[in-house]
Amino acid sequence: MTIFRSMRHATSLNVLASLLLFLTAIAAAVIANSSLAPAYQQFLSHELHLRIGTFNLLSHGGEPLTMLEFINDGLMTIFFLMVGLEIKREVLVGELSSFRKAALPFIAACGGMVLPVLIYALVCNPSTEAGQGLAIPMATDIAFSLGVLSLLGKRVPISLKIFLTAFAVVDDIGGILVIALFYSSHVSYGYLIAAAVLFIFLYSIGKWGANSKVVYLTVGVVIWYLFLQSGIHSTIAGVILAFVIPAKPQLNVGKYVERIRKTINQFPEMNEESIVLTNEQIAQLKKVEAASDRVISPLQSLEDNLHNFVNYIILPLFAFVNAGVVFSGGEGEVVGAVTVAVGLGLLIGKFIGIFSFTWLAVKFKITPMPVGMTWRNLSGIALLGGIGFTVSLFIANLSFGSSNPELLNQAKLGVLTGTLLAGILGYVVLSLVLPKKHHID
Repeated sequence: MTIFRSMRHATSLNVLASLLLFLTAIAAAVIANSSLAPAYQQFLSHELHLRIGTFNLLSHGGEPLTMLEFINDGLMTIFFLMVGLEIKREVLVGELSSFRKAALPFIAACGGMVLPVLIYALVCNPSTEAGQGLAIPMATDIAFSLGVLSLLGKRVPISLKIFLTAFAVVDDIGGILVIALFYSSHVSYGYLIAAAVLFIFLYSIGKWGANSKVVYLTVGVVIWYLFLQSGIHSTIAGVILAFVIPAKPQLNVGKYVERIRKTINQFPEMNEESIVLTNEQIAQLKKVEAASDRVISPLQSLEDNLHNFVNYIILPLFAFVNAGVVFSGGEGEVVGAVTVAVGLGLLIGKFIGIFSFTWLAVKFKITPMPVGMTWRNLSGIALLGGIGFTVSLFIANLSFGSSNPELLNQAKLGVLTGTLLAGILGYVVLSLVLPKKHHID
């Protein structure tokens, strides 16, 4: 029952975070097309400084970062750090920890990445400037898609939630690889070597038993700066940092419980009316606190600490600065080939890719269909896979950026349209095919 209460709590958080993200995106689009548009653009281009003497931490190539660059290249590194922590957890003990568990979502994710790229390539010639956005419809937004799925409550079998989460995680891995391989500029190896030395240092102290999150995050900021100057996209630093953060707690849970019981039994008696603890009582409580810090691994602790900050601050900020589609008064066409390519890639490509690759894997007996999953409810999950909001917008900025605002605007509209339609259709299909009541045994 505790697990189910925890899942219900996570469900409500997913819905709230998704709603906030959706409302922020709408607000950005409204403001970008209102009389506040000049102030909005000024906010995006505002330069930031964090100086230590003449050194500005928030700079790239000697130029200060703008607000847009700081959010996309700085704060989003924290988002990718959390994504990296989730991937590491899933690989170690979660739904990607064995071939049996990972096979079907991995195959589904591959289909969900390949087909959108093919559809995009059919609409936009890869050799043209518009073709630079090939990877935009590859991604699935975990938080947004789970938020929509959560609206159906207990009607959704646990196997569907696990399948959606797992293939979205594999999607994230694919997106990270694409960013690392295809969206890096001229590489400065000196910065990368310095970053590699710091990664080795963090890995080594983790092996020696260091579990201070402050140390990992402080050195992580230095590594982020080095990646920012290196030509490799800075968000990759967050992902790699996640993989050197220890996943093993210093203290076994069984030993921890045994130690707590011993402390409780030895805890000095106190007057019920007294509000002041004795030195001995404080010492015993500090032993409990120290043991509690050691029983939670740095990986789990940091992931838990970052969750709300990422979902309720970083992602809404990202949506606000990136979802400002200009419908009038901008340069060039609002709806173009890129809009169609991205929209079809997310809506049609994701659906066909996820559904067909899953069907092939099951029919050829590579892996069995999970209990509770049917071809009918899989169709709804495959549609939800087309919700590519966060990472799709992120890749759109990397693809076109300030060099081609017309194509970037078209890409944003394609992402928003494809995501919205995929979310609505996925919800409608699932609400029709799922039983009216689903009881967890």
